[in-house]
Amino acid sequence: MVEISTNKARTIIRKALQKGRELDLNPLAVVVLDSGGHVKAFEREDGAAPGRFGIAQAKAYGAVMLGMAGTAQMARAEQQAYFMNAVNGVYGGQVIPVPGGVLVRDKRGAIIGAVGVTGDLSEKDAACAAFGIESANYLSEV
Repeated sequence: MVEISTNKARTIIRKALQKGRELDLNPLAVVVLDSGGHVKAFEREDGAAPGRFGIAQAKAYGAVMLGMAGTAQMARAEQQAYFMNAVNGVYGGQVIPVPGGVLVRDKRGAIIGAVGVTGDLSEKDAACAAFGIESANYLSEV
């Protein structure tokens, strides 16, 4: 199975932050998780709130643990709030079901991790994550 290397994780972060600067977004925080939900790399821009790590991690963690990107999680939460409440119970409150938690897939489509971005509107966070993932030659699922 393909694994996200530390070097690729850093590329994802660098490119996601670059996209945020191009779009003139608020300061961002970006985390890359492996397929087991463990942190490979994290960076918080100057000016980003200190609590942003927890938000970025929770967006990515929900995506990788459920195999469902943040956009799909949000739709599920809107349709079946009880399900996402139960999921949060199972995972100790570590899931934030909104866009910005983006799955990372290898060229065969296997989930190899997730990226969480936070700092601006969730849809813009997700776009930055996808840009970073695709810049590292992986497939993104927003």
